[in-house]
Amino acid sequence: MTLDISFYWKLFMRRLPVMMLFVLLCSGLGVITAMKLPKVWATSARLLLEAPQIPDNMVTSTVQTDATEQLDIIQQKLLTRANLIDIANRFRVFSNISEMNPDVVFSEMRNAVQIKRSAGRNRATLMTISFEGRSGRVVANVVNELVTLVLAETSSFRITRAENTLDFFRHEAERLGTKLDEQSAKIAVFKSENADALPDDQRYRLDRLTLLQERLAQMEREKGAAKGQRNEIVRLYESTGQVRQGNENRNRSPQEEQLLVAKAELERARSIYSESHPQVLRLSNLVERLETLVSAQIDADNQLDETEEIEIRSAEDVLFQTALADIDTRTEFLTAEITRVQGEMQALQEANARSAANGIALSSLERDYANTQSRYNVTLNNLNAAQMGERIESTAQGQRITVIENANIPQEAAGPNRPLVAATGGLIGLALAAAYFMLLEVLNRVIRRPAELMHKFNIIPIIVVPYMETRAQRTMRHGMRMAAVLVVLIAVPLGLWYIDANYVPLDLIVQKGLARLGLG
Repeated sequence: MTLDISFYWKLFMRRLPVMMLFVLLCSGLGVITAMKLPKVWATSARLLLEAPQIPDNMVTSTVQTDATEQLDIIQQKLLTRANLIDIANRFRVFSNISEMNPDVVFSEMRNAVQIKRSAGRNRATLMTISFEGRSGRVVANVVNELVTLVLAETSSFRITRAENTLDFFRHEAERLGTKLDEQSAKIAVFKSENADALPDDQRYRLDRLTLLQERLAQMEREKGAAKGQRNEIVRLYESTGQVRQGNENRNRSPQEEQLLVAKAELERARSIYSESHPQVLRLSNLVERLETLVSAQIDADNQLDETEEIEIRSAEDVLFQTALADIDTRTEFLTAEITRVQGEMQALQEANARSAANGIALSSLERDYANTQSRYNVTLNNLNAAQMGERIESTAQGQRITVIENANIPQEAAGPNRPLVAATGGLIGLALAAAYFMLLEVLNRVIRRPAELMHKFNIIPIIVVPYMETRAQRTMRHGMRMAAVLVVLIAVPLGLWYIDANYVPLDLIVQKGLARLGLG
């Protein structure tokens, strides 16, 4: 079915009054709204995020927050509910703010504040803060207050982080220093309690133990020799009544001298070798032969005068007792010294046995001390860096935000865009008119042309008789059309006036609508 232009033109002309009514009504509302909308004042301030004044390769700041992250944090803190409501109350941003709900105030302030950032590679990081309000002085005050909050928040943000970092490492250094002292005290107490069994003295104890073993063997030999000498003196005194010592060697015969030497060598050999050793057997045979010879000589010497013999025996008795006392004293000394050396050797052996366990325990204590010392050294280095970082931030030598352009009181209003508002009303009217025309066509199911009859029933009519209205029907149709026009011209404006006067101003409704559409 081809498009019947003449038919639709007639329909357009027939519906034109109602369509024009939509256009005129919306255009009129747009013009009235554009005239009634209050002036909107706007201003802005620009801020620059500057790089640190001191290069990072010289002194690194302890605040390592990325520029974008830092600006995000500041923006979120800036647009908090408490801040925005406080600013609105202090500067009387809205004329009827005392009657407004805090939620509405917060929402309006969030819509009025605009924060934009621009950054990029090899580009400066900028922040622009804008605000729209009812007067130039109000918007300038609000923007300057926001800028002040940004600068204060930036300084507080960086200084607080630097101080927190410094406090952390200061407390950590104190804690590790105390731990080092405690660990050092533990090591000192352990060494004091185990001074005789420390692994550092192990070599000394081994050498000392070897020396004592040699000394013990020597004292055992000396003790054995002294005991043999005493037995020999007793035997000699009992058999001859004489003690051959000191200056009386001149009265001994050569056989007696040989016998004494042989007996001494025999005692020394017995302390070293067993009884079956050839050296011991040879010396034993020699002693027996010499004793036989000496006994024969003694028998011959027994023929001396009794008086001389009594005098000799009296002197020999004194010498005998003296010799035994000397030998007994020396034997007691050697016995006591042997006991002491054995006790010392036992103590050294016990210390050597404990030395391994003490070495493990001491190594553990010293390892903990070394680990703590390493952490303490690292913490001191970080503490020095934190002190420098805190100094940099407190003197504003680190990364900071500076004001490039403050907010000035605007001399001209920034809005509303009255031509755009009026044109928007006209466009809405045209859209309603087109929608009215299309809606009637979609809803209309009446056959109005022969072409529609042929298309719908697939027939070719011979003749088509149009629908003939009576005069009454025509009059009623024109009356209903005029009534609709009157309703649109009178009832709609009255209804809009009633809403504007008793509920919500129309300009506010239109302003919100334009703001949602992005046209405000």
